[in-house]
Amino acid sequence: MGKASVTIKEIARELNVSKSTVSRALRDSSEISEETKQRVLELARQLNYSPNPIALSLLNNRTHTLGIIVPDIANAFFSSAIAGVEDVAYSRGYHVMIYQSHESYERELIDARHIATRRADGLIVSIASSSQRYDHFKELQEKDIPVVFFDRVSDEVITHKVIVDDYKGAFEATEHLIKRGCRRIAHIAGPSGLSISQNRFNGYRDALNQYGLPLREEWVVYSEYNQAEGTERAYQLMALRERPDAIFAASDRIALGVHWALRQLGYRMPEDVALMGFSDLAISALLDPPLSSVAQPSFEMGQQAAELVLELIESKNTPVSYETRVLKTKLSIRKSSMKEIS
Repeated sequence: MGKASVTIKEIARELNVSKSTVSRALRDSSEISEETKQRVLELARQLNYSPNPIALSLLNNRTHTLGIIVPDIANAFFSSAIAGVEDVAYSRGYHVMIYQSHESYERELIDARHIATRRADGLIVSIASSSQRYDHFKELQEKDIPVVFFDRVSDEVITHKVIVDDYKGAFEATEHLIKRGCRRIAHIAGPSGLSISQNRFNGYRDALNQYGLPLREEWVVYSEYNQAEGTERAYQLMALRERPDAIFAASDRIALGVHWALRQLGYRMPEDVALMGFSDLAISALLDPPLSSVAQPSFEMGQQAAELVLELIESKNTPVSYETRVLKTKLSIRKSSMKEIS
């Protein structure tokens, strides 16, 4: 038996209380009276009690580890958010275990269960595009492993969430295209089951509506958040009898595919087709022409998600209410959308 547990036993015997009372007092549990805490701490000082960190993590049921599940680490948005999580976690003495769902519900389920068996203290997650059920996150909450969502969130799971104002970002992106004289604006939306896709589509739709422009069914197509499908959807849109004069893609990864397709087809950006993305990846500025986009504070999203999950882990009480933090987007306007205003 390790030294720490013997010492706890000694303190318990000396004070005629149970071992669990001593361990609760040592971790400042609200279930123990102040007077008992003082007696335990005083005796612990006298006996030079220094806890063994492994024994302490078992006592506290803490491993000082956070899990994070993202759809894809190769996506610069998620790698930046992970860096934000790590920035806060390491400063607070926590390690981070990183999992990728690859947009698969089954992978996400396995990852969530692995996090439970590894006894992580909490989970930060951005959900996979194919997830329709979220019981695996509720199961973690029932096991006292708090879950915080960022970017892609679920309304079914009641917890803290960190998102950006996808609606406003999409509205402003579409409005920018309208103000540059575009009148046939297509939208390549993300998977319809995701909150971010829905909010971005709504922003696009409402901007068209406000400026009296038509929302044509054939100008709205859906894509996974990747480059290959962006390319396919661009070919589809440009084959229409009435082709769009602008394309607003729901992510930069989709927009990269569109950019490539337009160049292959010989269309000039922005003269023939203006192009706008969403998330402002570093590579977007390096394209020819450079891609206009809606910038998201990904690093800050990671930081805030980490702060919220640590608050849940370290708080002795369940919060009265959970908050959804909405961070601001801003337009990064580059050549791909700067159509000459006639």
